Amino acid sequence: MKERKAIYPGTFDPFTNGHLSVVRRATQIFDSVIVAILRNAGKSPLFSIEERIWMIKESVKGLDGVEVDSFDGLLVDYARQKGSTVIIRGLRAMSDFEYEFQLALMNRKLDRGIQTIFLVTDFKWFYTSSSIVKEAASFGGDVSDLVPPAVNQKLLERFGRKKS
Repeated sequence: MKERKAIYPGTFDPFTNGHLSVVRRATQIFDSVIVAILRNAGKSPLFSIEERIWMIKESVKGLDGVEVDSFDGLLVDYARQKGSTVIIRGLRAMSDFEYEFQLALMNRKLDRGIQTIFLVTDFKWFYTSSSIVKEAASFGGDVSDLVPPAVNQKLLERFGRKKS
């Protein structure tokens, strides 16, 4: 039987509990899940690729079948290279759907053999985003309940915590 392998792509800057929720559920459906960090020259991430790989690896410890990698270029090319025919996209609020749907359609146009599956994050993470986490942390906010411990550690190293 062929291994069921999925790619979960994103910038993950930083990786949140919402992302972790999607990875956990994806591992219940697929034999292996590759969390693939997009190297996007058009963005100025807070954390380097190496830092994000470390944070995600620490966050998914104990989950079987999860690999962490990075890529640049077209996602469908990367998926083919990895032997995957499935892309996982996480959804929070309905507002995510239109953009994610457009990406899925473009990927489908580029390679009809690669399917996109949408997984909705757990309810408690609906309003958690990497951008909001970064902004709150930059002002000294406690985001420890929104991100895995390794990510919180890196955010504290980067921003510290301001006294109230």
